[in-house]
Amino acid sequence: MKVSGFEVFVVGTPPPHFGGRYWIFVKLETDSGVTGIGEIYSLPFHPSAVEGLIADVCERMVVGSDPFRIEQLWRRVYSRGYSQRPDPSLLAVLSGIEMACWDIIGKELGRPVYDLLGGRVHEALRSYTYLYPKPGEDEQVYRDPDLAAERAAECVAQGFTAVKFDPAGPYSAFDPRQLSLEALDRCALFMKRLREAVGSSCDLLFGTHGQMTPAGAIRLAKRIEPYDPLWFEEPTPPEMPTAMGQVARGTSIPVASGERLTSKYEFAALLRAEAAAILQMNLGKVGGILEAKKIAGMAETFYAQIAPHLYCGPVVGAANIQISACSPNFLILESIQTWGGFHAEILKQPIRWENGHVLPPEAPGLGVELDEAVARAHPYDGDALHLEMIERPA
Repeated sequence: MKVSGFEVFVVGTPPPHFGGRYWIFVKLETDSGVTGIGEIYSLPFHPSAVEGLIADVCERMVVGSDPFRIEQLWRRVYSRGYSQRPDPSLLAVLSGIEMACWDIIGKELGRPVYDLLGGRVHEALRSYTYLYPKPGEDEQVYRDPDLAAERAAECVAQGFTAVKFDPAGPYSAFDPRQLSLEALDRCALFMKRLREAVGSSCDLLFGTHGQMTPAGAIRLAKRIEPYDPLWFEEPTPPEMPTAMGQVARGTSIPVASGERLTSKYEFAALLRAEAAAILQMNLGKVGGILEAKKIAGMAETFYAQIAPHLYCGPVVGAANIQISACSPNFLILESIQTWGGFHAEILKQPIRWENGHVLPPEAPGLGVELDEAVARAHPYDGDALHLEMIERPA
């Protein structure tokens, strides 16, 4: 079997754009007629440029290759152009391609990917969601602790046993910083109101995006410790794991991090620095499924757990499900609400979510099929990137 061709889909998401403004999928075709789908997460370029990057890698390295030889393909792409280091753009492109190869392998063998990586050890995967505004609402839920508490209670009623929120304020190209006293008070009030609303029936996941210095993050952690959050997410920027380690040693709250990291090498640095007890690799950026499995294995030796990150489309979601199902140290899976809306519409069969859990599919490969007609009907025609920081000091 050889890869014979590829196709890229840049899909604009309709309002309310949960999961980002657009999603980028790559389909690999083989000479035997089997196809595979992958997803590429959040490159710092407009998708029109990303299409060219994907084409360059596929034309030079992928077409004509054996999709079963994932280790060989991974090393060749990782080292191309004499780079041989964790480049987030190249690793994101490689992630989508590698994911599509696993989809092909699973379909060819008639097995889910998790069966090819050690077998399923979790029958159902506990999941959480961000607190999102309802249709027609503005983003007040991100600023109003009483409204956020109301939304959290509604999520518990749906079956969720964990919710995430980020009241710390904007993240800036000029971070890290010290949060203002106003922001610290708001964060503590969010925690208080949400804990009052859900009691001990629901874990609270405190999200940040690297806004703070280590000293500033520890100040915030002291404010929210009494409410026993399950984690304190990415309190400092991702490039200095030793700084995040300072935060981890300065609080009783488990630190979670990893959505902006790529490859086993960057996660090894995070573990060596004792910077995070919970690893949040995004499979559309980290280097793909096998790389995520290696990271999960490393994490086991540190008694760390994995909670795969998702703020993109359902193909990364499907890959997250596969790696979670076969990893003994899986903790919790990020969902975008209950996998309805456009996340369901763009798949031929939606991801199954029941009573707070995602159910791993038994279909071969990734277990999902992209509805290409829906993908083609929603081209992205905007200028903005998938995610952006404010470009002035906060």
